[in-house]
Amino acid sequence: MGRLDGQVAIITGGARGIGEGICEIFCNEGATVALWDVLEIGDSTANRISSKGGSIFFQKVNITSKNEVEEAVKEIIIKYKKIDILINNAGVIRDRSFMKMSQQEWDTVININLNSLYITTKAVLPYMKEAGYGRIISASSINGFQGAFGQVNYAATKAGVSGFTRALCKEVGRYGITVNAVAPGFIKSEMSDSMPDEVIKSSIAMIPVGRIGSAEDMGYTYLFLASKEAGFISGTTLHANGGAMPT
Repeated sequence: MGRLDGQVAIITGGARGIGEGICEIFCNEGATVALWDVLEIGDSTANRISSKGGSIFFQKVNITSKNEVEEAVKEIIIKYKKIDILINNAGVIRDRSFMKMSQQEWDTVININLNSLYITTKAVLPYMKEAGYGRIISASSINGFQGAFGQVNYAATKAGVSGFTRALCKEVGRYGITVNAVAPGFIKSEMSDSMPDEVIKSSIAMIPVGRIGSAEDMGYTYLFLASKEAGFISGTTLHANGGAMPT
């Protein structure tokens, strides 16, 4: 018996990185996963997980497009009749000091990291409300709380995710729907792999558990909040950073 047996989950940005880790763990726990991404490698990610026995399928979806999101949701409802879990994981960075940051760099990050939550959640909520059950979990970040040089746009969106979470939970809790966020710390990714070794080492030195986080670590964090055991947790941002708490 898996902790998510029989449940249907949407995971945005699931093609790689943290999203891929969430997809894999959710499938291992019995969920049927709709992997949403704009990257074509989402198809190969879904095929790889499926080859190990996971119930997963790829939908190429631009989460800033209301029409694409609504169409993808309709396809899921037609086939599976419900959506139990929405993981708003997709996000981008366009780092630059504020004085040099372009309007496009600001708008891109705001649209993908924050405005998309309105579109995806708005499309899914009616079905969760009708079912009397749902889990909505979105990606915040440690830098949404402590800030970071060159990330005014990114930090603003991640702080916004936590505010979105705290407010929405008050509206939908009576329908059996919980709303939470996860704020990762320093996680191994394509971005971290490109950093100089000395930067990586100094960053790890500030983490009490003494290591960088992994996609698997994040997958298990999301799994807990998506599980029935977390039914009395709502409106919170769970910090998953190895003890490197934000200032």
